[in-house]
Amino acid sequence: MALVKYNNNSISAVTSAAAIPSGALVPIKTLTASSSSTLSFVHGSSDVVLDSTYPVYVFKFIDIHPSVDAGNLEFNMSVDSGSNYNVAKTTTSFYGYQTENGASTAVAYDTNLDLAQGTGFQKLLENVGTDNDQCGTGTLIIFNPSSDTFVKHFMFTGIRNGAYEYAVNYYIAGYGNTTSAVNAIRFRMHSGNIDAGKIKLYGIKDS
Repeated sequence: MALVKYNNNSISAVTSAAAIPSGALVPIKTLTASSSSTLSFVHGSSDVVLDSTYPVYVFKFIDIHPSVDAGNLEFNMSVDSGSNYNVAKTTTSFYGYQTENGASTAVAYDTNLDLAQGTGFQKLLENVGTDNDQCGTGTLIIFNPSSDTFVKHFMFTGIRNGAYEYAVNYYIAGYGNTTSAVNAIRFRMHSGNIDAGKIKLYGIKDS
């Protein structure tokens, strides 16, 4: 097989090349908690995009730390730009856990985390601790929130360490039972504030 040798002249003769594809995950907004009662992403407010621009939206939770021990991180959706967060939701949840000393492990369905057409806030992480080394993290994916035809499916997976010295991995899925466009999402602790941490919003480009 003959060797092909390239030099500066042959490289300079190239007139075009395929474009390098940009990433499909587009950063939209980061909210940083500082003793915050709520963190809300409202379309059209503070550079937040939550409409038909993207078919899928992703929230990343980074080192969420509550002000009250055994805090539960929750979320709800709004169809009226944040005037009300009360979309009816049907959800299902299970978790796996292990204690720090390895004495107790389990995989179980968690009825404390599911809703049956409930309009209240959906729990995502339970019992996050307030010790300096305790926090919760995770990812929430919401599909086509701007649809005026279909309900709004979502999935969450996350892990927390904290109260009771457990590492717990949560899996939650369900849907917001509305065919109106969801244009705002709110996060909070069930008690007290989000003492620290970040929530990042991304859009996923259509194919």
